[in-house]
Amino acid sequence: MFDKELVLAILTQINEALEKIANRTIKIKSADDFTDSPEGMEKLDGICMLFMAIGESLKNVDKITSGLLLSRFPEIDWKGTIGFRDIIAHHYFDIDAEQVFWICTNHVGALSATIKKIIAELK
Repeated sequence: MFDKELVLAILTQINEALEKIANRTIKIKSADDFTDSPEGMEKLDGICMLFMAIGESLKNVDKITSGLLLSRFPEIDWKGTIGFRDIIAHHYFDIDAEQVFWICTNHVGALSATIKKIIAELK
């Protein structure tokens, strides 16, 4: 068995980070909205930092739960989600704004919904 309170605390932080990403990308309609201004680049930097925190936190949740919790929710590519953290951390200067925009547009909502579902099941 794992420390449920610790996992819930981490998942809550992940959920809050996903909400920040969703709020920060409301007005982002394309990758150009990130790259065409200093403000857009600051937004991209902040979002990438949140993705790093999410990936690291998910890695910790997987470790704490011995890989048994996240695997119960196969609708999310956990390996890819966690791996995106490594890409940002180790290849930051190669970050593609198009890729970040695509992930924000196509995956943040589903990840957020699943994290909320996991939190609800653990409570």
